[in-house]
Amino acid sequence: MDNFISQITPKFQKAIEVVKQDLNTIRTGKATPALIENLLVEAYGSKMKLVELAAIAATDPTNLVVTPFDIGNIEAIVKAISAANLGLTATPEDTKIRVTVPSLSQERREEYVKLVKTKIEGGKIMIRQIRHEAMEDITKGEVDEDTKERLEKEVQTLTDKMVAELEILAENKEKELMNF
Repeated sequence: MDNFISQITPKFQKAIEVVKQDLNTIRTGKATPALIENLLVEAYGSKMKLVELAAIAATDPTNLVVTPFDIGNIEAIVKAISAANLGLTATPEDTKIRVTVPSLSQERREEYVKLVKTKIEGGKIMIRQIRHEAMEDITKGEVDEDTKERLEKEVQTLTDKMVAELEILAENKEKELMNF
């Protein structure tokens, strides 16, 4: 049971990573490849992530340049970006696509802040679920009361640390949203 904490720590880290990736999809008015890299594009008879079909780079705070590995996919990529309803404008230019990221209105920023809070709350639920499962495992374990108590305290400390990390992520994303 002593390596118990080292076994559940990766689960907590995975939950944090999921939330980080989720937060990266929220646009802040600043162009970042993360906004579109996971969009699904109909190519080669199946749906593929955009990042698998093209190189994506931010040329300035309001523009992304998507350079497809196969120029035959330009139309499909433009269509996928438009269909995603992200408020982005995709314009084909020879062998690449320019994606314009408009600045956000104050109202839209506030909507995104609410969305950030929702995603963070989802992350907290994942963390609490992992904690709950860990506490059940401790209770089922064949260890003495002192060890159970120590492990429960360690799990709770780790849980608190992860929740605090989520709060910091939320704070940073909100600052990023409101300062552009």
